[in-house]
Amino acid sequence: MGKKIKQMRLRSKKTQQQIADECGISKSLLSKIENGQTASAVATLSKISEALNVPLSWVLEDKMEQDLVLLPKSSREAKIGDENMGYSYELLANRSQFNGVEPTIVHVTPKDVNVRREAYTHSQDEFIYILEGSIHLFYDGREHYMEKGDTAFFQGSKAHLFVPVDNAGAQVLTLFIDGQL
Repeated sequence: MGKKIKQMRLRSKKTQQQIADECGISKSLLSKIENGQTASAVATLSKISEALNVPLSWVLEDKMEQDLVLLPKSSREAKIGDENMGYSYELLANRSQFNGVEPTIVHVTPKDVNVRREAYTHSQDEFIYILEGSIHLFYDGREHYMEKGDTAFFQGSKAHLFVPVDNAGAQVLTLFIDGQL
């Protein structure tokens, strides 16, 4: 449990003192909890979970995140989203909402169906690999042609949009990466 708390604190870029102050506990106690040197009351763990913005159930769960998650294609949720808005997607792994990486296949809608013209922004960085087809990546006011096998890595906080080149659409392997890692 302590390792999970420490990992989340570091991802949140907070010091032990900051978390301790938010929880009304000593830095020494938080250090002992993180290092597994002491058990803690559920009330204290609840305060820590609130300070880290994670559910108490996640803190209390005694299993660590899995090292291996197998997700057969037949078990994945197929395309989620609104194709008229330019894309749909499928999540490739459901490890944990706290691991900082979300692998996804973005299905870029064929050109004649795609009505999306406004760029997106989000807090995660993004790595993309073109699996099928080709797109124009509009990023931070510039257009970049990308085809099967091409890759890009960029800040999601800057305006970006995938626009299909033709009516074949495209499939883009996308890794959303929490910048706090």
